[in-house]
Amino acid sequence: MNRLLLAIVLLAASSTTMAEVYTYIDAQGDRVYTDKPHANATRVDVRPSNNMSAGPPLPTPARKLVKKQPPSHYDMLRILIPEPDATIQDASGDMIVTITSDPPLMPNHGYRLLMDGNVIAGPAVSPVFALKNVDRGTHQLAAEVIDNEETVIERTPNQPFHMQRISLIQKRRNNPCTTADYGVRPECPLADKPADDDD
Repeated sequence: MNRLLLAIVLLAASSTTMAEVYTYIDAQGDRVYTDKPHANATRVDVRPSNNMSAGPPLPTPARKLVKKQPPSHYDMLRILIPEPDATIQDASGDMIVTITSDPPLMPNHGYRLLMDGNVIAGPAVSPVFALKNVDRGTHQLAAEVIDNEETVIERTPNQPFHMQRISLIQKRRNNPCTTADYGVRPECPLADKPADDDD
């Protein structure tokens, strides 16, 4: 405790305005240091320190803050559905196309879908596209990631698929209508339901 007090007193004594330091033995027999005169206290001779004036601090070199730019490329971009060379059978030519990427779509980017070299959907943040009335035959699908200025960031290779639009007549020929099918299956309209035979 006395050593801590001495250290504090010595630090105070090293200030520009030198204070008087006194020491004495208290009633408990401990040596006490103080800056106030006390009965039976002895003045302590404190030598001035050799501290020099520090002067104004040197300017700290300015650190150039470099804003970390997010990655502008994708490690993976591909069409999940349909799979390459898939055959889709739909009388109306409707289909779903799903895209995936790694990393996921970044801010200010969008997915765009191309078929046979022409943009048919997007840009959109959703990776799912619903296509309607696709012509029968073989087509080439491709997916792109573009930014706000429609600059292509990534693009998949062309991926073929085959659309088979089976006519209602063909569907009816392949799977003949039963009595319960009329009015339920599109190829089995109620108007074609045969009349019930009279007993």
